Amino acid sequence: MNRNEMNKAASTKTRRAIIDLLKQQGGMDVAALSSKFSLSGMAIRQHLNALKEEGFVTFEEETRPMGRPTKLWRLTHEADRFFPSGYSELSVSLIHSMKEAFGNEGLDKLLAVRNKNMQEQYLRYLDGASGVKEKLDKLAEIRTVEGYMAEVKEQGDGSFLLVEKHCPICEAAAVCTGLCKNELQLFKTILGDHVLIERVEYILAGGRNCAYRVRENIL
Repeated sequence: MNRNEMNKAASTKTRRAIIDLLKQQGGMDVAALSSKFSLSGMAIRQHLNALKEEGFVTFEEETRPMGRPTKLWRLTHEADRFFPSGYSELSVSLIHSMKEAFGNEGLDKLLAVRNKNMQEQYLRYLDGASGVKEKLDKLAEIRTVEGYMAEVKEQGDGSFLLVEKHCPICEAAAVCTGLCKNELQLFKTILGDHVLIERVEYILAGGRNCAYRVRENIL
């Protein structure tokens, strides 16, 4: 491999790493990216401009207390191609076919079977976990393996946020809201009756993530 090929490969690797970080963190400015990658601001700008030309990133200006507005760089929907899609086109096609063949009632029954199988799988994975935090950590692990890029954030009031930064079934969920409804019910079931859980951010409603607030039911 000659020097030009090595430089190109290094640039490609860095740009993919930038995409992964923006997926995890959301909007970031050049200074923050420079710090993460130990690169100069000029080098980061070159990578961002290249990604912008390809349609993978965009920016919005954020007003700061002092100085000029700062550009916050974010991913576009085009960047979703870099993350698991859950065979979205096939899933959407199958959902339409199931509705046509079995009607909404039949589709609901199929979703109930899917939910039951996932419940059994998750309960096996969480077996032995005690306490809300430990259960949520295990849940985030299995969801991340499935492509949801999940993490648990402890809040100041003692509650937790289960944050999913990617939805590999997003296109399927858009045409079949039962998938999301069953998902929330699934979490409630595996975490137990002593836990309260609510969805506080929703990708299909325009949110950047799907996020669930979880707290112990002390009543």
